[in-house]
Amino acid sequence: MVKRDDRREPFSAEKLLQSLRIASRKRSVSPGKLEEIVEQIVQEIGDKYDREVPSMAIGERVMAALKDLDQVAYVRYASVYRRFEEPKEFIQEVKKLEEKNDSVTS
Repeated sequence: MVKRDDRREPFSAEKLLQSLRIASRKRSVSPGKLEEIVEQIVQEIGDKYDREVPSMAIGERVMAALKDLDQVAYVRYASVYRRFEEPKEFIQEVKKLEEKNDSVTS
């Protein structure tokens, strides 16, 4: 896996699963669903990439899966993945989710 700073490290499905567990801690998300997400991502990156996988490709897939699964877990993960540093960044992300929800229910 190629990190943002161009470091390379082996991909770890267990590390990915752990980050999903942290994001969804104290949420009503089943452990089995988190494992399914990891399996799906592993399959997708295996199909698309031969050797090196940009960490961004993994992170974006995780965020898409969490956005559909649990929006609180999504914001938690996004805050680390996108490196939120200010409260306004959280607020902006939540507003995007609210706008999406409003357009779906309208």
